[in-house]
Amino acid sequence: MLTRRRFTARALGTAALLGVAAPAAVLAQAAYPTKPVTIVVPFSPGGGVDVMTRLLAEKLRPLLGQVVNVENKAGGSGMIGAVAAVRAPADGYTLLMATAGETAINPHVYKAKMQYAPEKDLAPISLVVKVPNVLVVNPALPIKSTAELLAYAKAHPGKLSYGSSGIGNPQHLAGELLARMSAQKLTHVPYRGASNQLTDTAGGSVDMTFVSLAGARPFMKDGRVRAIAMTSPKRSPLAPDVPALAETKGLEGYALENWFGLFAPAATPAAVIDKLNAAVAQALKDPDLVKRLNELGGEVSPLGPAPFKAFIQDESRRFARIVQDANITPEN
Repeated sequence: MLTRRRFTARALGTAALLGVAAPAAVLAQAAYPTKPVTIVVPFSPGGGVDVMTRLLAEKLRPLLGQVVNVENKAGGSGMIGAVAAVRAPADGYTLLMATAGETAINPHVYKAKMQYAPEKDLAPISLVVKVPNVLVVNPALPIKSTAELLAYAKAHPGKLSYGSSGIGNPQHLAGELLARMSAQKLTHVPYRGASNQLTDTAGGSVDMTFVSLAGARPFMKDGRVRAIAMTSPKRSPLAPDVPALAETKGLEGYALENWFGLFAPAATPAAVIDKLNAAVAQALKDPDLVKRLNELGGEVSPLGPAPFKAFIQDESRRFARIVQDANITPEN
């Protein structure tokens, strides 16, 4: 009986003699990867997505036996980097670390500007982390709980403002979902970057903001902002003392999290996708990596290609309803 190695060699040799290309799956199993792998990050260096991707890349290098580079291609609400990855050869050497924005929100907000269709053009490899946001308020406000926040909003209709990192991102949608479920009007103020959001919330230019836990922690620690609630469906293990919004009467079922996951161009061979998924799953078992991702506000949540695809479809449907109900467009 031929060994697996001899069978693969014979398959490749036969294909060469016949003058045809060997099946992609056979090639992938036999060789991949034989050169450095690049992960495109569609945001600037130093942000949460970038740092988490670099941490993961470090752990993937020994598992794949190749250098794993990170390349930043920022702009266009993440769409510039996404397009670059989609247009790369589907050979497993160019990947994309994408968030909920590029894959499940942008198609509903930026329809006319989309140059790719996430479900058609991207192959899910693995969910990496879920990243719940924390709702923080200016400490001068008489608000110490979500119930008090809703009571204040009702007593001061249309007066409460909240910041986010931009139009149509998960933080923006978190505020719109809160407004819809509580039947209160909240004024959205888009920013570029968590630092300005938090500084203005601390200074009173905006009343509150949704922001990553990692970004908020220094402001929470010294009392410049007050943490009210998490946007995750239940309390986050990363901040067990901060209630979930869903714990408040009338907001049962509230849940809206950002998340980061690894993707490849759609035509990438299944064998390559499976090998990458196995490597990511193994890397996410590393206690040091888990600890560092937790410190950055990420809850490690690996998923295989099929369940990750189903997860994205469910998220896309939820986001679509919020975008439609709030009539969110690139201009508002």
